[in-house]
Amino acid sequence: MECIELNKMIIHAYHGVMEQERIVGNNYRIDIKISLDLSKAIESDHLDDTINYADIFSLVSEEMKIPSHLLEHVAGRIIRKIKQKYPSIAKVKIRLAKIHPPITGELHEAAVIIQK
Repeated sequence: MECIELNKMIIHAYHGVMEQERIVGNNYRIDIKISLDLSKAIESDHLDDTINYADIFSLVSEEMKIPSHLLEHVAGRIIRKIKQKYPSIAKVKIRLAKIHPPITGELHEAAVIIQK
């Protein structure tokens, strides 16, 4: 099965359990891997025969605007939205990371990885 990947998308959003996180926000890194049959696009060279990754970026951006407590919830919503718009997708894998989460200590990011 072929894949389309969007890596290192950086989006500022307002997710978190702590109230302050939902006020000031944080930067998030999103990596998405979409598995689907690309054989038609390989032959045709037409955008209609594949998934437009600009559309995927827009879907991710829109879902990231909706504040949530948990990264798991945000990632699940993103997957559902992508699969709803593109039913030909076999599988979506997302890695959603909060960059520099508000904890005591040095930590570059905290992430969840969900595949459905």
